[in-house]
Amino acid sequence: MLRFLLLILSAVLGACASPQAVAPRTMPITPGPTTPAISYLALGDSYTIGEGASPADRWPVQLAALARTQGLNLAEPDIIARTGWTTAELLAAIAASDNRRTDYGLVSLLIGVNNQYRGQSVALYRTEFRQLLATAVGYAGGRPGRVVVLSIPDWGQTPFAQGRDQAQIAREIDQFNAAAQQECQAAGVAFVTITDFTRGAAGDARQFTTDGLHYTGAQMRQWAGRALPVVQGLLK
Repeated sequence: MLRFLLLILSAVLGACASPQAVAPRTMPITPGPTTPAISYLALGDSYTIGEGASPADRWPVQLAALARTQGLNLAEPDIIARTGWTTAELLAAIAASDNRRTDYGLVSLLIGVNNQYRGQSVALYRTEFRQLLATAVGYAGGRPGRVVVLSIPDWGQTPFAQGRDQAQIAREIDQFNAAAQQECQAAGVAFVTITDFTRGAAGDARQFTTDGLHYTGAQMRQWAGRALPVVQGLLK
């Protein structure tokens, strides 16, 4: 009996000496500071809406996504653009949109290929492009430093242009881009050249959508990538 009692006492004392299981302590989670999204408006034509490509492949959408990977909280863009628009048609569409905001943190503009395609003059393009720049600056709250313009792609280097005078198309695209760049410099607006990428795409079917005229997401990602550091500088 004594031995039995000693065994029981030993078991009780051992249990008392064993460490108790303790639930792990967790530090309270305090939400970190959040940066408000920077609103973004993209103006243009088929190259802005990415004709033939998915919405996620549009260069303004890719620009916003790339910016966010770099810690710049650029919102998904509002877009006013349509395939075939000239500068005049974009101006008319902006007026019809009744978008009267003046608080966009960033406004982009890519327009002019249809002016060249239809044989319109550089002088007319310059006049209407200047109006579009003023409109874009107005959307950005009167801040030209929040507007970025991309150069016109050279559609003469697309499969669609086979059999046309590609050298003439290139010369005219250069003239339109020179006018746009001059107007941007006068207005204090950033100008980003992406035409060289489109010329480098010649002969590579992977760079073009099924219509042979517009570009895939892979090509437009290059545009977004070149615009990104410029936009970072504007928004810093």
